[in-house]
Amino acid sequence: RKEEELDSKDAIILHQFSRPRNGVPSLSPFCLKMETYLRMADLPYQNYFDGKLSPQGKMPWIEYNHKKVSGTEFIIDFLEEKLGVNLNKHLGPHERAVSRAVTKMVEEHLYWTLAYCQWVENLHETQKMVSLFGPFSDLLKWIFCHLTKGIVKREMYGHGIGRFSEEEMYTLMEKDMRTLAGLLGDKKYIMGSTVSTVDATVFGHLAQAMWTLPGTRPERLIKGKKLNLLCCVWGELINLAMYCERIRRKFWPEWHHDDDNTLYESEESSEASKTYSPLQDFSFYSRTETFDEEGNSISQTPDTDYTGHSLFDSDVDMDEYRDHEQCK
Repeated sequence: RKEEELDSKDAIILHQFSRPRNGVPSLSPFCLKMETYLRMADLPYQNYFDGKLSPQGKMPWIEYNHKKVSGTEFIIDFLEEKLGVNLNKHLGPHERAVSRAVTKMVEEHLYWTLAYCQWVENLHETQKMVSLFGPFSDLLKWIFCHLTKGIVKREMYGHGIGRFSEEEMYTLMEKDMRTLAGLLGDKKYIMGSTVSTVDATVFGHLAQAMWTLPGTRPERLIKGKKLNLLCCVWGELINLAMYCERIRRKFWPEWHHDDDNTLYESEESSEASKTYSPLQDFSFYSRTETFDEEGNSISQTPDTDYTGHSLFDSDVDMDEYRDHEQCK
């Protein structure tokens, strides 16, 4: 493909993998983390789905004023320095330390067990989500997915976690997820009532369990199992599912999933959730405005979704959870 000349003067160009075919923004937790962070910080950005890795072999990476930065942690540090944004300014020294510890647990430990689910155990389902087009797309997807499976298994073995049995890996994964659920409790976000950088990290990873790993153990643990239209079995870590829904509604108003139902919604929000705009590859995106299906701008405040419904007191709150627990 002919490469386009990019002008990153005063513009954040976000390089990441193509959108998958199941409506989720990315199959990469780090790409989803980075794009969610940009929306949380309300920084306009331009997506570039070229599939080209950074000079360090990383994805995602950004260009800003012709400077290339890779690695989500370094990208965030760079943007904080250049643009003066800081999602952690309300955190004290102890909270910042906890935030970093949680980030490293998620990115250096939980990530690998979720990658195993995605690219080894659930490879057949993942292959359906990968977005490739052309006359040989099915063959190319098969080759890509099986190559990725081999890379993941090799890197997991080098990391050390891949030397354990599948059951032992799932035990480690469950401990990490239960730790996150315990830390979150009944708070809106990981560190309290206000969003911080760690929320972009945690959401980027938990969203994979919520929406890209059908039928796997992490999905059942966080999301539960729908038995029929009227009956469902709640996941043990339902507060994590509510947390994911809360962030999705606030920062991804155009993201709708085919399996959405009223499992985590109140009656007030269920009608509004039936209409939505599909994910678009915006030329520039800012979370303080969104677009209708014709591409016309619709103004909104940071604490309302595309329907104008307030998201400050999320529909997905712990009072509903307690009510459902009593019913169960």
